[in-house]
Amino acid sequence: MPGGCQAGPGSLFERSVMPKVLITGGAGFIGSHVADLLLSQGWEVAILDDLSTGKEANVPAGARFYRMDVRDAGVDEVLAAERPDFVSHHAAQMSVTNSVANPGFDAQVNILGLINLLHACVRHQVRKVVFACTGGALYGEPDPASLPCPETCPVLPLSPYGISKMASEHYLRFFRQAHGLQYVSLRYGNVYGPRQDPHGEAGVVAIFCGAMQEGKPVRLFGYGEPTRDYVFVGDVARANLLALQSEVGEGSLNISTGRETSVREIFDVLAAWYGYTVEPERLPLRPGEVSRISLDPSAAARVLGWQPAVGLREGLEETARYFETRRGG
Repeated sequence: MPGGCQAGPGSLFERSVMPKVLITGGAGFIGSHVADLLLSQGWEVAILDDLSTGKEANVPAGARFYRMDVRDAGVDEVLAAERPDFVSHHAAQMSVTNSVANPGFDAQVNILGLINLLHACVRHQVRKVVFACTGGALYGEPDPASLPCPETCPVLPLSPYGISKMASEHYLRFFRQAHGLQYVSLRYGNVYGPRQDPHGEAGVVAIFCGAMQEGKPVRLFGYGEPTRDYVFVGDVARANLLALQSEVGEGSLNISTGRETSVREIFDVLAAWYGYTVEPERLPLRPGEVSRISLDPSAAARVLGWQPAVGLREGLEETARYFETRRGG
């Protein structure tokens, strides 16, 4: 498993015309923020999303939209038509609990979908793929003494979701070696922020916001004790921009804060903001979930010049305000 990043040849950014990117999963939570940022920087953007979890309302003006599953043969036709310089791959089955219940479906989307996309990238001369990976599920249950985990930390996922992301990094490395397709795998911490869907399988911040503004009870899995490395979606979008612009042509980078925050701490900050007084339900940790994780982002700082800019309290309050503006919407 690649643990660092290597530079690739030549930059497209020396030319006067800004490059073109295809964002898979671009109607989803993270992908739509990446699309917004790239459009604001003058990029040409196309989005491919099957809308199974994404929303067409998230597709920004100025982006061309293709409704399609990443496993479909039509992906090749989209790349033939668009001829993107880059692909930002965010389309995924992203639920740990769903991957435990249905590992076959998880593998179909996350592994076979990626392979389908990579073949199309090679055929149509895409320069680089920036891959949305996971740090929280990839490293499994690390030795607490190793926290925050650097990219060299052993990769020992506890869930099929983590396993599919681990396999994806191996396939990216294979396509780099066999076909010269550059890639950067961004191993995200727990991403939160505006547009995250509080219904169904979502991040804990969005779930808490959705429940608290409606006065509904909140469940604290792991009795509120598990820790995660929470990183704001705007910072994640900026990491994607830097990875696309960089000369890095191979490797993996943690995109995180390096800090552990317990689920109970998230609950307390949001409860204070909402004035929420309902006692939470405390439950055991679910299968496939880790009890403690944080990721060392120093390599991203060194290689990309990236550091998180939004503090946790600031990001939580911005997220809560977003949900408040959409109450009843």
